[in-house]
Amino acid sequence: MTVFRRGIRLGIDVGKARVGVARCDPDGLLAVPVETVPRAETSIDRIQQLVLEWEPLEIIVGLPVNMRGEDTPSTTDARDFAAEIARRTGIAVRLVDERLSTVTAHAALRSSGRSQKKSRSIVDQVAAVVLLQHAIDTEKSTGIPTGALIDLDEESVRDD
Repeated sequence: MTVFRRGIRLGIDVGKARVGVARCDPDGLLAVPVETVPRAETSIDRIQQLVLEWEPLEIIVGLPVNMRGEDTPSTTDARDFAAEIARRTGIAVRLVDERLSTVTAHAALRSSGRSQKKSRSIVDQVAAVVLLQHAIDTEKSTGIPTGALIDLDEESVRDD
């Protein structure tokens, strides 16, 4: 029997213009959208407020690697953003491969009848939901937390 660590998690989809935020219930049954945070100097301040509000066990941040699994400028940006969240909140932050989460989010919104233009304001939240749901489903099936944990003592990322 696999063990799932009970507790709310926040999912973060970091983009150049917006940051999508999702959360799950303590039992990890369902990830739901929370909000879209405009990407600005105050983005992490807002994430800190959400951490205070939801008191998550951990934060899952999407790591946008290319289709070959290689880093891109967006990968570095997401790592830096995630490390700053970890430093400022003191909450465990895990980086999870997010390949195709935005594509999946756009497809889900299209299938629900929303145009890409009408979806712009929520696609980042939906991408965060896709990312978070994948992470909690993976942990539930394996008993192992998904992704690489940011280690602030070493200023690095480590796989558990």
